[in-house]
Amino acid sequence: MSRIGKAPVAIPDKVEVTYSPPILSVAGPKGSLTMPISDRVGVEVEDNAIKVVPVDDHRKCRAMHGLTRSLIQNMVTGVTDGFTKSLEIVGVGYRAEAGSDSLTLNVGYSNPVVLPLLEGLTVEVEKNTIIHVRGIDKQQVGEMAARIRRVRKPEPYRGKGIRYLGEQVRRKVGKAGSK
Repeated sequence: MSRIGKAPVAIPDKVEVTYSPPILSVAGPKGSLTMPISDRVGVEVEDNAIKVVPVDDHRKCRAMHGLTRSLIQNMVTGVTDGFTKSLEIVGVGYRAEAGSDSLTLNVGYSNPVVLPLLEGLTVEVEKNTIIHVRGIDKQQVGEMAARIRRVRKPEPYRGKGIRYLGEQVRRKVGKAGSK
């Protein structure tokens, strides 16, 4: 059995969980999320905990056991606290502007890059160079942050580009000057 899958998911006071197979719905103060549950695992909703049990000892059932439990935990955390991914822009003249439904990036191309936001996400720009992506769905927050980073990945010679906050970029040595 999966060590992660064995642990029950605690349900906080403000969160309401309903399970009508195969759909699990979690509603909380920040919003609500739904997820289809695989038929390879069973879900038991008790007083203040959710337990995930594999249907049998098949390899795919064991694989889905821990995954399903982690996804349910992320849903509960998302509707109570939410998720945030932060990125920083490094480079002279590089900056970002957040709109109501899009993010505009000026990162060295001839025209600014306009990225539409995924539904349910908010983007805040701090000091023109730090971008915070917030939402209740961990997968969507990570996907939007990856799309922003993909516009101008950090390059290894000068370190310019968009990187996650705190990400270490491995620098390469440039050409040695001739004598």
